[in-house]
Amino acid sequence: MYDKTPIQENEKENWEFFLTLPEVDRARVNRNTVKGSQFFQPLFEFSGACAGCGETPYLKLLTQLFGERMIVANATGCSSIFGGNLPTTPWSKNKAGVGPAWANSLFEDNAEFGLGIKMANEQKKLTAISLLNEFKLVVGEELADNIINAPEQTEAEIHVKHEWIKELKHRLEGEKSIAAMNLYHLADFLAEKSVWIVGGDGWAYDIGYGGLDHVLSTGENVNIMVLDTEVYSNTGGQKSKSTPLGSSAKFSVNGKTTGKKDLALQAIAHGTAYVAQIAMGGNDAHTVRTILEAEAYPGPSLIIAYSQCIAHGIDMSHGAEEQDFAVKSGYWPLFHYNPLKEKGQRFVVDSKEPSMPLGEFMYHENRFKVIKAKDPALAERFLHQAEDARQSKWERLATLKGL
Repeated sequence: MYDKTPIQENEKENWEFFLTLPEVDRARVNRNTVKGSQFFQPLFEFSGACAGCGETPYLKLLTQLFGERMIVANATGCSSIFGGNLPTTPWSKNKAGVGPAWANSLFEDNAEFGLGIKMANEQKKLTAISLLNEFKLVVGEELADNIINAPEQTEAEIHVKHEWIKELKHRLEGEKSIAAMNLYHLADFLAEKSVWIVGGDGWAYDIGYGGLDHVLSTGENVNIMVLDTEVYSNTGGQKSKSTPLGSSAKFSVNGKTTGKKDLALQAIAHGTAYVAQIAMGGNDAHTVRTILEAEAYPGPSLIIAYSQCIAHGIDMSHGAEEQDFAVKSGYWPLFHYNPLKEKGQRFVVDSKEPSMPLGEFMYHENRFKVIKAKDPALAERFLHQAEDARQSKWERLATLKGL
């Protein structure tokens, strides 16, 4: 061991220098690639989550892609604890003072909470547009029309609209009427917001499923990210409806005797929601592409993201590799369903058929391996059942693809 003081002082200087480096111009970078997305400033960092946590990389990526206009409704769980470990928070802002707006709600009502935020924003936007039409002659017809009609598809278009809104607020500063002051305070809602409803599998599969299902049925343009660790991670690793067959968890220490709930299939049944299953370690390009497509979809979108956890009993420094094994073994197939696509192209399987024995993935993790050590015969039965379940899952995916 060494005295940290001289190293710490030196690194403080390096850190201060690092903070002076300018951020890249977002309009000049292709955000549709893994490489391009990583040039963007993350507005989620230093979370204090478990080392190697599978959830935090997805949140970091979301803020790199949408952070300046992002609103997050966060269900109680690991992501709310490391997201709001007050008096600090990893949800950050850029040098312009802009970043994600974040709030935490309960397990049972987070989907409704996020839906309410979205609908409130829409009402504020409609009110702002109405007021802007009243003030066209005051602020300038060209500026008002530009703000109302401007597209917000690319980074350049988003930046231009935000600059127009700044100019609008500047022109309103001298106006003293109540209507003008209302427009000034509502002006930021003239820009489109990216609303994300975030939580774990305990929320999405179990306690908050009723609300999640309702939100998917509304047609409202909200994005749902399920950080699927397959257990109630924050409360110590209890089984959830996402916990797989044969896995040891609290309340099923001898192995769960039923299979994992197919949340994606239930969401697809609505027919109007964008639904996808991703794993960053299995295919990072697919992860970026899917998140962008889901956010652009003009309705509800659900992304189920494989997230390794210390409760799995793995070497957390190899979490990305573990995700890769999950995909290659067919345990976690990658796919997306887009209702707007042509018939025959709506459901796409994005990963190859299994190329790795399922047991090789399962017995790489203590949650499965502990059963094998305790009762080899039981573990053998679980493995055969899991292989049958995997085959059945792939048959369902092939059927959906055919439809």
